[in-house]
Order: sequence, then structure tokens, then C-alpha cells
Amino acid sequence: MKYIDEYRNKDLIMKLADQIGKSVRRDYTFMEVCGGHTAAIHRFGIPSLLPGNVKLVSGPGCPVCVTGTDFIDKAIAYSKMDEVIICTFGDLLRVPGSTSSLEKERAAGADIRIVLSGLEALEIARIDSDKKVIFLGIGFETTAPGTAVTIKLAEKNYIKNFFLLSAHKVMPPAMEAIIKEGVNLDGFICPGHVATITGSKAFNFIPEKYNLSSVITGFEPADILQSILMLIQQVNRNTHIVEIQYNRAVNVNGNTVAQRHLSEVFEPCDAQWRGFGVISSSGLRLRRVFERFNIENNIPVQISFQEDNELCICGEILRGLKTPDDCTLFADICIPENPSGACMVSNEGSCNTYYRYRLTK
Repeated sequence: MKYIDEYRNKDLIMKLADQIGKSVRRDYTFMEVCGGHTAAIHRFGIPSLLPGNVKLVSGPGCPVCVTGTDFIDKAIAYSKMDEVIICTFGDLLRVPGSTSSLEKERAAGADIRIVLSGLEALEIARIDSDKKVIFLGIGFETTAPGTAVTIKLAEKNYIKNFFLLSAHKVMPPAMEAIIKEGVNLDGFICPGHVATITGSKAFNFIPEKYNLSSVITGFEPADILQSILMLIQQVNRNTHIVEIQYNRAVNVNGNTVAQRHLSEVFEPCDAQWRGFGVISSSGLRLRRVFERFNIENNIPVQISFQEDNELCICGEILRGLKTPDDCTLFADICIPENPSGACMVSNEGSCNTYYRYRLTK
């Protein structure tokens, strides 16, 4: 299959691994900030192909994982209201809130439906016009344009019962927060899907301000190994730039149509990230002209927020400070069927990935 088979060619993969081994001169630490990369790295056994002095750490690349407990609690509060339908992506269902989850509320009778897109939620609102349909907007620059288009269509078609509860976020501010915290890194394996929208230019601040290497990376094993080799070569030359390995999907300027939809519907705002707290200008909120679709403006809710399980180290894992192996709950109390923290819920979460691809081998 084109764009898959050639990037899984064993000879190519072993050649890249050999080149990496011959290129290392010191210790290197690179962070991937995409949950898809985290899953692919462990699914394909990439760490086993690397020299011991090349370390990969996971960052805040899973949108489900970085969504705060307060957002889940708000969604649960809305789900308990009469004549309300909650529409959400499936991997948000089991994220623990303070005292419950959307999955538990659905089992108790709340009308909570799994959808594949905002457009599907909009169609539910059109059909069930006597109910308030709330779409839980979650994800980075990859999914946010779809939500923007959905809001514009709701406006165009006068669908008055469609609302958004937004947890959309953008990636560069979180990457900058990690750098400012002082996490020991030599460079970033930059998110390929996000970069298809933003273009590589969104990451130029990393080498320009912080003298760190960056490579926009694809998701097949050869993609990842080639990107690691490119990062090592940048570090060795002491020339830090943003390079595009994933050039079959990413360019410098990105998807300008998607960017236009985003800028027309959303504006930057401060946002709460699990493990980070509030990061300035890292969220997306509806612009004033579309505020009527913001469910929090129409029906404010009060939640009794409680702190997460203090034994859960999901926040430190998301900041690259610890790994799932460091958590006392991991693979014992906290498993995919009964997650204690958000990092065990999604297939892109570090804990879930470690559990599936490292413990089961």
C-alpha cells in the first residue's frame, strides 16, 4: 500500500537504525508531542532499535489526556439536565471526572452519544430540534477546524439548539511551557497531523528562541527513525532548525483553508491543561459573533471540583518529567478497563500505550 509499505520496509528500517548508531556522539533526549507518535513508537518497537544513549520521552500530545477534570465535570453536569443530548468522541467517555465519568452517566440513563465529527452532532440537533445538543469540542489544531466548520453551518442553517462546550487547544504554547520549565531536551519530534494544518512555521520559535532542534515527523517506523537521525545530525552540527521529514503531508505554510475557518470562528484564550495548569493563549474560544453557540454562555453550571487522585502522576508524565513505570498505580490499580487517570484512557495516552505495547510483550 502506497505510503505505508515503503515506510515499513525492513531493510530500510535496519539501515536507518544502523545510521543512527553510527551518528551518536553523546547522550540525546528527544520529546514527541503527539499521542499518535507515542503509540507508533512503542507499537513498532522503536526504542529497541536505538542506542542506549538516545532517549525518547512523551509530552502533552494526547488531547484526551490534557483535558482537565473540570471540563469532564461540566460535561457531566450538562448530561444530567432534562432535554439535553451530549455528543462526544468515544475516547472521552471513560476519562475520570471528580466523582464520575461520562460512561457511568450514560449507563445511568443520560443521553450521551458517540459521534465521529461535529457534523454528526449537528445532524442530531437538526433531527432532535426540541432538545439541546451539546458537542464536546476536544483536540488540537487537527480537529478544531472541523468544529469551526460545524459552527458556521449551524449559523448558516439556523440550527438554534446546537451548542459547543470547547476544550480545543493549540500545541505550540504547551511546547514552550515545557521548555520554560527546564525539562532536559535536545529537540522535538514535532506533531505531523497538527503541522498539516499549521505548517512547519508554527514551530520556528523553538530553534529561534530556544536553540533546540525540531523535525516534523510522520507516523510509520521509517518516518520516526529518519526523524531521530535528522535530530541527531542537527545536534551534532549545532545547527538547530525546523526540518520537515513528513513532506508528503506537510509544508511550510500549512492548510490555509483550515486556518481561515479557525481564525473566523475561534480566538485564542488561556486554557487549563492537565498537569500544567493554565497556559496563556493555548486554548480556543468562540468569537463574539458566534458566542450564542457557547453552552456556558446560555446555561452556566456550577461544579464541585475535586483534586485528582494524588497518587496519579499523569501531570508529570505529560510534562516529560516521569514515565508510566514511575507510577505506583500503573498496571495495578490503574488499567485500561479501570483507569485512575486520563493517560490510561486514550489509545494515544502514554500509560495506555505502555500497558498495551510494553507489558503485554
